[in-house]
Amino acid sequence: MPQTPEQDLTAALPPAAREIEEFVAAAGWDQPTQVFALVPTQLLLAAEPGLADQLDPESALTPIAQDSLPAEDLAEALGRIEWPEQVAGCALVQEIVVLPPEAEAGLPSDAEAARKAAAEHPERREARLVAAVLRDGGEACVMRLRAEGAEQGELIEDRSLAPNLVTALHATFAD
Repeated sequence: MPQTPEQDLTAALPPAAREIEEFVAAAGWDQPTQVFALVPTQLLLAAEPGLADQLDPESALTPIAQDSLPAEDLAEALGRIEWPEQVAGCALVQEIVVLPPEAEAGLPSDAEAARKAAAEHPERREARLVAAVLRDGGEACVMRLRAEGAEQGELIEDRSLAPNLVTALHATFAD
């Protein structure tokens, strides 16, 4: 059975999320929160044929970096985003602190106090999270745990890694 364009984009979302993580990783750690538009590659090539030598025609989605976002007011920044119809999806990359479940359960209920406690927790791990969504509902998340030294940390892929962030990204496509 031939694939529809929607199926092609859904299958292309996890590789696009990994590509974005690799792109941001090339600049090292301690990067600002950044948003990417996800545009169908064929649509982009039709509009900009001069990009043919810079794009992978085998890739169904091409990530396009947007401006950095203020991490401290992420919800407000995402609430102001409106995508043109040519954008099939979007992704957000941010560095986060990951705690073991038992440590997370003991965090204060106040958001600012919880952030401070997490940042100071002895079992914290730093990570880079990429959450990606499609306008039509597809989702993908990848997280790279920060490793000591020059080695590359473990990559975890699970679309349920950041449910609140995924919901917020879907909202950027709401009318």
